Amino acid sequence: MSGTIQIIISIAAYIILAPILGGLTSGIDRKITARMQGRQGPPILQPFYDVIKLLKKETVLINHVQIFYLLTFLIFIIFTGCLFFGGFDLLMVFFALTTANLFLILAATSSHSPYASMGASREMMQMLAYEPMVLLTAVGFYLATGTFKVREIVTSDSTLPIVMLPGVFIGFVYILTIKLRKHPFDLATSHHAHQEMVKGITTEFSGEMFAIVEIAHWYENVFLMGVIALFFLNANWWTIIIALAAISITYSVLILVDNTTARMKWKNMFKNSWITTIIIGALNVFILEVLMKGV
Repeated sequence: MSGTIQIIISIAAYIILAPILGGLTSGIDRKITARMQGRQGPPILQPFYDVIKLLKKETVLINHVQIFYLLTFLIFIIFTGCLFFGGFDLLMVFFALTTANLFLILAATSSHSPYASMGASREMMQMLAYEPMVLLTAVGFYLATGTFKVREIVTSDSTLPIVMLPGVFIGFVYILTIKLRKHPFDLATSHHAHQEMVKGITTEFSGEMFAIVEIAHWYENVFLMGVIALFFLNANWWTIIIALAAISITYSVLILVDNTTARMKWKNMFKNSWITTIIIGALNVFILEVLMKGV
């Protein structure tokens, strides 16, 4: 029963705290980016002000199915985080994440806007680029810990997963530039003003619909940082400190990359992502598999 209560508390904490942490992270991201560019930047709470303003604006619906797809997108993103922080199977977690992204693509294509359709097409290309690395991450954790269960990974007394999965970790961080929509891979949409497709996949979202997308991204970003933490956690309490430090360093590096690289074409994104997946991620998994058989 105590285990069930812990799961319920973890899920409730994620549902309540994730949008707060995600919004603050977005605000800090924008502030650091501004300082790197020699600007003062908006206040850290600006993302919350933006969402509140969006919720008050008039929402223009192209069709009624669009809002259904977006709400389903949000629900599946939250469901993904609940599965992860509830300690469930990693494969199920990543499957739920993929399903959520498919509903975002459906919401964009239902508007029949050329910009949104182009953004949806690029979003599908990005999924093809990062999904192999996501699958390898789950497989890597299984080989390193003997389980897909998140709860069993973080309560294990074995060596930290990062020790056996350095290549998988690097590969996962690499594809995070796609998932977090940062340079050089912010092709489907962008938080920068120079996106050649206006706002790409989110072009036709207004008012409450765009607020839903922003809140969903806050939930998703907290979940993704949780996956980063998973590489550095086990049953020892001090690994929590290491995990928090790893999250801070990783996100700082991603912000630096975002502000020091030019945006790539989709062909380069696809090629580089698969090369990284095969050379770094798959090689790490192959070596680990050989070592496990040897033992």
